[in-house]
Amino acid sequence: MNPKLTVDRLRRRAVVYVRQSSPGQVLHHLESQRLQYGLVERARQLGFADVRAIDDDLGRTGSGLVERPGFDHLVAEVCSGEVGAVFCLEASRLARNLREWHRLFELCGLVDAVIVDGDGIYDPTLTNDRLLLGLKGIMSEYELTLLRQRSLEARRQKARRGELEVNLPVGFCWGANGKIEKDPDQRVQQAIEMVFSKYTELGSVRQVLLWFRQHNVSLPSLSRPGATTVIWKLPVYSSIWGILTNPFYAGAYAYGRREVRMQIVDGRARKSKGHTKPRSAWSVLIRDHHPGYVEWEQYERIQALHAANNFMKSNGEAKAGRGGRALLSGMMRCRRCGHMMYVSYLGKGGIIPRYDCTAAHLRRGERRCLSFSGLWVDQAVAKEVLQAISGNAVEAALEAAEQMEQRRHELRQALTLELEQARYEARLAERRYEAVDPDQRLVAAELEARWNIALQKTRELEQKLQEFDVETKNVPLPSKELLLSLAQDLPAVWNAPSTDMRLKQRIMGILIEEIIADVDESNREIVLLIHWAGGRHSELRLKKREAGQHRRCTSMEAVEVVRQMAGRFTDEAVAATLNRLGMRTGIGNTWDKNRVYSLRHHHQFPNFDPQHPRSKITLKEAARRLQVSEGSVRQMILEKKLPATQVVECAPWEIPVEALASEEVQKIVVRIRNGNTRPQKQIVEEQQTMFSVI
Repeated sequence: MNPKLTVDRLRRRAVVYVRQSSPGQVLHHLESQRLQYGLVERARQLGFADVRAIDDDLGRTGSGLVERPGFDHLVAEVCSGEVGAVFCLEASRLARNLREWHRLFELCGLVDAVIVDGDGIYDPTLTNDRLLLGLKGIMSEYELTLLRQRSLEARRQKARRGELEVNLPVGFCWGANGKIEKDPDQRVQQAIEMVFSKYTELGSVRQVLLWFRQHNVSLPSLSRPGATTVIWKLPVYSSIWGILTNPFYAGAYAYGRREVRMQIVDGRARKSKGHTKPRSAWSVLIRDHHPGYVEWEQYERIQALHAANNFMKSNGEAKAGRGGRALLSGMMRCRRCGHMMYVSYLGKGGIIPRYDCTAAHLRRGERRCLSFSGLWVDQAVAKEVLQAISGNAVEAALEAAEQMEQRRHELRQALTLELEQARYEARLAERRYEAVDPDQRLVAAELEARWNIALQKTRELEQKLQEFDVETKNVPLPSKELLLSLAQDLPAVWNAPSTDMRLKQRIMGILIEEIIADVDESNREIVLLIHWAGGRHSELRLKKREAGQHRRCTSMEAVEVVRQMAGRFTDEAVAATLNRLGMRTGIGNTWDKNRVYSLRHHHQFPNFDPQHPRSKITLKEAARRLQVSEGSVRQMILEKKLPATQVVECAPWEIPVEALASEEVQKIVVRIRNGNTRPQKQIVEEQQTMFSVI
């Protein structure tokens, strides 16, 4: 009997700690498990009656970077004072780091418990045994570090040659010769190529996502990392972003793009995976390593555009087109403090952009530098841009026609490939059903159900493709002649409501690097220094608008109504007509005389002069001259007894003065005065014109 196994220690419990480092060892290294569980019998042979095995840490590393509930349970058992001995196969089973190793045998020394492994029995209260236990822990930790270092260096060396078989993204596979190849499935290739083409067209990951969702186009994905099974599903933001930012799609082999960071959680060291490193810190980057879906130059442009889409970055660079109503969003820099200017939206529905420099106010509590409305600023800069690109309008129109045709072709090709795969799956399900033994009724029923599902999916895709062809036929693309005619009038195309704001913003981003803005308070002018791409600069000065002068969003229909009625009616009458027609101001307000005056003054329409002699009068004035009610005059107009016209629908009636003296009108007036009236007719289709009482 070993003298270290005293009677007191034998009366207490013996604990056998069982651990293996990875799930692969748990599944395949069964001999190690048998040896560790065999320590239970050895403890009984040494004289322990109560023996307990703790195996909660099977498949968990002992490096101290992952949570080990089994080890925590062991420590709790030791601290209770009921454990006389801790059994393990070797020191590396208990811990691979000095912190947990020293913690354990210090606790064993405090409660007078021994540690038993294959080499002997160690009493932590004895100096020599403590020295041996410390050396075993150091050797165990060093062994793990050395093995990891050798393994990682071997992987890096193989990765530097581009031969390390890492997990490939969807669309690639490892060939028999150890080279990376494109997935032979043409549908997979076409779908990935479409992601890149749509991003080049739309310029935003979110817009690409919305396009795929809107057209119900699925994208391929792997069932799990490292798998070869491809599944098709509607994309999410992360799947599109992962395709666009992965250098493998540009034909480059990359290794070490992400890093593991250490952090302290509840007093323990924990790994935090998946942190992206800058490209300069990647371990390996081999360009032109394998066939890609895009050229490296296009991949670089996509990364630059994606970086520009990051809203309000700390370095304050100009942004790419993100949509919204502000044409110069992300391009305006304050001349006074150097920060990028913010964009806010005012008015009903938030349709009036305003540029503000609030960086100093938000960060240091100082006063705001600049603030001005963006309506006329956007118009003025757009005018400068249109003048710059007017010479290339024809070429752009021809290219636009080709791009529209190409987009339709890509979408139809995606539907065709999806239908072809669905037909293959239906034929495969049919063959499986026909190959089954008819007596296996349960199996045959399940295969028949799968066959029916495949056939149903095929019919749905055929119907979808047919509807796409019908829609394409019914909605033909604009002809090149039409696009060329539009190219001759760039301002009309630019200002059309159907023109995408993101496209206009991207054009601005291509031609203009940034705009330095300031306000000349003495002259009440907005000063814009435009830095054009290529190094040219130009200064633009705009008169700062006063309150109530902004009307960029006022519809052309409203302006035309005011033009026709100006000088003939009062501003109150014009406002009433616009409101009856359901028209609103640029910011969504109803009309009043002040707003009509502002619009009329801006367009220099004539003013109404009540002293100027006129050949036509209003319905109200005609009733006063004839000394009858306004309803009677309106009735004569409806019965066409009294000639009258309207400038526009719902406008006040205009009656010739000489018509009041006609014999027929005078007879009606006399009859009305004598009380000989008849009920007025209700003409439903003309009720809309009866609203005016002027």
